[in-house]
Amino acid sequence: ALSGRGIPVLAAAGNHDSPERLDFGSRIFTRGGLYIAGRYRPELTRVRLADAHGPVDVTLLPFLRPVTVRAALSTAPQEQDGEKGEAGIRTTEDAVRAALAACPPEPGVRQVLVAHQFVCAGGMPPATCDSETPYAGGVEAVDVSCFDGYDYVALGHLHRPQRVGRDTVRYCGTPLKYSFSEARQHKSATLVELGAKGDVRITTLPLTPRHDLREVRGSYMELTDRRRYADTAVDDYLHITLTDQQDVPDALARLRV
Repeated sequence: ALSGRGIPVLAAAGNHDSPERLDFGSRIFTRGGLYIAGRYRPELTRVRLADAHGPVDVTLLPFLRPVTVRAALSTAPQEQDGEKGEAGIRTTEDAVRAALAACPPEPGVRQVLVAHQFVCAGGMPPATCDSETPYAGGVEAVDVSCFDGYDYVALGHLHRPQRVGRDTVRYCGTPLKYSFSEARQHKSATLVELGAKGDVRITTLPLTPRHDLREVRGSYMELTDRRRYADTAVDDYLHITLTDQQDVPDALARLRV
């Protein structure tokens, strides 16, 4: 539908995606304005758009692991004689820095990066949810300084909408709640408007799900009283905490009813 309206769509593979499947047909899809970066290649997918202020380059950086970047750069035709050759890529941050260094942004042109990584700011990790696995030792962490030189960095990977280090590096978050720890989160879409170089305006547009995720707490007798649910969205997903001191036989099945 977006392609039919002439609206470009740009997407990068995440850690839960199949890069090979996303790559299938991707070169053909570009004719319709759909740009997909599945597998990592040293020549990153970079799409140049334009508006009244001039060109805008959007670079797509799929989810990276050190072994992927080492293998790709070792077979690339260009020489990698900088500080981080293939042998020096041990952490995910090494991999991201090497991948971006192999395809540097053009100075003076507005630059947007779409990436899918676990990004920290000065050693401070971002806010995570129960469904997201914290990485031991920081080996998967990428510092926000990797993205210096980009006017805006659109991040995927974490569920909570949040900025990382600066306002122009941001996780948009998920459109829906995927774990009980997200019950009190307010989901949104991020609208980013680029003016002239250095002029970035960010607006969050609230998303209201058809079925929300709510927390309910009380005794079994309280929670099975139909009057408690009068004038509430009874089709919501409920995270129920029983406060009874004694076991309630078959509580789960009966609460579902």
